[in-house]
Amino acid sequence: MGELINLPEPKKTSPVSLEEVISTRRSRRKFLPRSLTMGQISQLCWAAQGMDAASGFRNVPSAGATYPLELFVVTTDGLFHYLPAEHALDKLTDSDLRAELSAAAWGQRFIKEAPLTLAFAAELARTTGRYGRRGIRYVYTEAGHAAQNIHLQAESLELASVAVGAFEDAAVSKVLSLPANLEPVYMVVVGYWRR
Repeated sequence: MGELINLPEPKKTSPVSLEEVISTRRSRRKFLPRSLTMGQISQLCWAAQGMDAASGFRNVPSAGATYPLELFVVTTDGLFHYLPAEHALDKLTDSDLRAELSAAAWGQRFIKEAPLTLAFAAELARTTGRYGRRGIRYVYTEAGHAAQNIHLQAESLELASVAVGAFEDAAVSKVLSLPANLEPVYMVVVGYWRR
């Protein structure tokens, strides 16, 4: 597709404290069928992989600033690739892939019910090229840092979130049309909580 969607400028302050979102964050798997706003998606992408324009560093620690992670955004409106330097989404398809992504994650139904899944894929060679086999561990650690930022940002936006590590790699790669150099490593599902 190649349609570039500029995201709203992320907010750098919140009426809720970091300590409060740490204490209230929980994994929640029941979501309302209500789409998120572009402002909310902007905040979540920025928290996960946003870049400080002045320094060129991202919001998540990365071993040797190798930045092996690529962030893909799955919504009812399609599949997007987040571009940190532009703080924009590159639209890859108009298709709603949530049901296929749910199937690739061994039928976890909440994935097709939630309005948003943020999927991380990694190019391991970016990090292993510098650190050898130990770099694999650094990539997975970085994915955890990024996911935690999403969870805390979601909580501050009064949204529910849950991490997903249980999926078939090849099936997720196929759903996301990942190139051979990228492998899926983690997903975070976000939406309004159905209590």
